[in-house]
Amino acid sequence: MIYDMSLYITSLASGSNGNCYYVGNEREAVLIDAGISCRETERRIGRLGLSMRKIRAIFISHEHTDHTRGAEVISRKYRLPVYITVATHLNSRLRLESQLVKTFSNDAPIHIGELSVNAFPKRHDASEPRSFTINGNGITVGIFTDIGIACEHVVHHLSKCHAAFLEANYDETMLEEGSYPVYLKRRIRGDDGHLSNLQALELFTTHRPSFMSLLVLSHLSAYNNSPQLVHDLFSKHANGTRIVVASRYEETEVFCIRDSGDLF
Repeated sequence: MIYDMSLYITSLASGSNGNCYYVGNEREAVLIDAGISCRETERRIGRLGLSMRKIRAIFISHEHTDHTRGAEVISRKYRLPVYITVATHLNSRLRLESQLVKTFSNDAPIHIGELSVNAFPKRHDASEPRSFTINGNGITVGIFTDIGIACEHVVHHLSKCHAAFLEANYDETMLEEGSYPVYLKRRIRGDDGHLSNLQALELFTTHRPSFMSLLVLSHLSAYNNSPQLVHDLFSKHANGTRIVVASRYEETEVFCIRDSGDLF
């Protein structure tokens, strides 16, 4: 049997009200974070013509509820293992079935069928935050959100990605002139907070590989950013990479990523 040598990716939700990213091949898939309810995850998966039955595991990046809200029910209903660091599990208050908890470190990739999931540290105000790349069919997809600064780990892994979900959380002027209290503005701008549009743009323009076909701008602030603003900003520097902005409220389309650099 000849299988399609592609990976299929979509953002099911992206923002402070919930985060969930799907990456899979024809046979299996993983969820990176499960920050929306099981019912809403099922609805969005169904609308896209995907199947919950292909999902083989959930990976949790950190303990904040916008990344974990649906994990308990999805894991229990579909008997899915949840990969989570020890400290994240302790601080998440997730009531997961013990046999479905799979702790991990940064030492080795985790194999889910033909997919290989790599975890690595990032800067964020959580106990043991991790970002991920998923490899399969010669293709690498990265999920880089909830990042205060672009550390060497992020730079290294982004440079290998055919496609990536990259945080562009806030516009500096909108944050500064907005109504958030000073302490919250400092937290967002801090090294353990979130990436601004300009920080994300610098990371993208400096370290993206020539074969990156898709960049999905993710985790936009509802009050301190504008989808059109950030899309226009990145499009000026896209150099052939398709730029998409993930929605806080609905799923994106399913993108088919091929190692030739083609995007369907």
